[in-house]
Amino acid sequence: MQADLLLLQPNVYNSYFKQWTQNNVAIKDGKFLYIGPRGEETFKAEQVINASGLHMIPGFVDIHLHIESTMVTPGSFSQGLLRNGVTTIVPEPHEMANVFGLDGVLEMIKASQSCIVDMFYAIPSSVPATSLETTGGSIEIEDMDALLATGDVICLGEIMNYVDIIKDPECKTNRILKHMRERYPELVIEGHVPKLLDLDLARVIYAGVNSDHTHQTLEGLKARIGAGMFIEIQEKSMTSEVMDYLIQHDVSEHFCFVTDDVMADSFRDRGHLNQIVRKAIRMGMAPEKAIYAATFSPTRRMRLFDRGAIAPGKIADFQLISDLSELKLESVYKNGSEAYSASKPSSALPSAEAYRFPEHYYRSLQLSELTEADFLAAVNAEDGSYRCRVMTVEDGSTFTKETQVELVAAGGRLQWENSGCGMIATFERYGKHGGKAFGFITGDTIKKGAVATTYSHDNHNLLVVGHNVQDMLLAANTVIKQQGGFCVALNGEVMANMHLPVGGILTEEPLDEAAESVKQLREAMEELGYNHYNPIMSIATHSLPVSPYLKITDHGLIDVNKGKVVPLIVEKI
Repeated sequence: MQADLLLLQPNVYNSYFKQWTQNNVAIKDGKFLYIGPRGEETFKAEQVINASGLHMIPGFVDIHLHIESTMVTPGSFSQGLLRNGVTTIVPEPHEMANVFGLDGVLEMIKASQSCIVDMFYAIPSSVPATSLETTGGSIEIEDMDALLATGDVICLGEIMNYVDIIKDPECKTNRILKHMRERYPELVIEGHVPKLLDLDLARVIYAGVNSDHTHQTLEGLKARIGAGMFIEIQEKSMTSEVMDYLIQHDVSEHFCFVTDDVMADSFRDRGHLNQIVRKAIRMGMAPEKAIYAATFSPTRRMRLFDRGAIAPGKIADFQLISDLSELKLESVYKNGSEAYSASKPSSALPSAEAYRFPEHYYRSLQLSELTEADFLAAVNAEDGSYRCRVMTVEDGSTFTKETQVELVAAGGRLQWENSGCGMIATFERYGKHGGKAFGFITGDTIKKGAVATTYSHDNHNLLVVGHNVQDMLLAANTVIKQQGGFCVALNGEVMANMHLPVGGILTEEPLDEAAESVKQLREAMEELGYNHYNPIMSIATHSLPVSPYLKITDHGLIDVNKGKVVPLIVEKI
């Protein structure tokens, strides 16, 4: 019998038994043909590989991530995935959708079509996520219908506005969910439901949202699984108590591992989904169970029944591993062809052709340079002392709490410079109405200098944090002049600057070069005093009005749990 590839005697992972078998594997036309004792006496293969001593596992499948979080294009992202054993992803491009709407999603799909890694897209369901921010684009129900008609999408991406689901039966999110349940009853619907328990959780599930990828506690995890939710475990949820529960209980069908957001330097230096699996093994999870959670259970969740297992008829996406406990990768195969080899990394299949986005994607900032007047902290208040809301950053989470400090108002402005707080300000950058807002910030954030970025979830308006106006102006205007980016300034000098020309959120640099730029940003922010496990993601989510607890958008300070704008000044003292 003819075959394209025959692997002799690898330890083959069987997803159905979660066990290993030493067998031969024949591949034909990009699919697994046979797994069993028969070898060269039966199959005449064009290529024969002695895989004795190697473990053979399916290619990893990541069903919840945002390519834009790595700030690179799909082509660069694909190459990074391959060298980490990831062969299929389900990206949700809601960052590009927030900038360009439906067109942004379609452009990301086009940019992915020549990539080696399979990319099945999720429809951005929450663009904008709330009515409390201004975005460049929106995704409406008719846009979702158009995307589903293309055949390039396989699920409704994370439903983020859980507050409105519970509080407002007629809100856009509930209308979307009703439309999808009625018109596409088999469509997978992904969720974002941090902290919810009891009746609130039940109401969100009842509305059609049956997965969650947010930060899990043991209480929340058990409540979600017990209510029939599928849980997508990202690294920040891998606490000892959560992992012990997943290890000790028979819940393999109810969870998988995902990355969600991976910074470029972490991608380069630590890995991708393989790093999550490796960490799970180090925390005591059996390799067989950890592999299952990155291959088989995610494909079942997304109904990708043609992959995720080494079995006849399945797509021949697989990895050869020399050290199972450390997931030491020797090679990766996509559709039965070698796509990456650790011994000769430059021999990978050709990378996707560089994709050129439409010209207006490189001119997305409709914002004039800022002046000192933009940071006056002007208030409509008589002279005196006031208790003011302050955003408080805490290491270990992207949640920002509300605290209160006393500030003095004089001459129509708050005297904040010597208060120990920094200023945080955001500016609408799409040329719609020029809205802006400011507040104050403290905690595990910068203690001097300034940071400015157009990479600010999810609206991607210009966000500026700083301790003096001159550095704030330098950082902000550097970003504006270059049509997007991330800039750190101190004492009148730029310490680090990453140009993000595509929509103000993506670089066209290769992954390794982007990683070096991100590393420089991270180090510069830490030098300014930022004390956080991920300072870039932390600051980028200060404008995310679906992430607890106090955030800021161009509408003002947002009390996320209440779902409304709240005043900066609480009371006069």
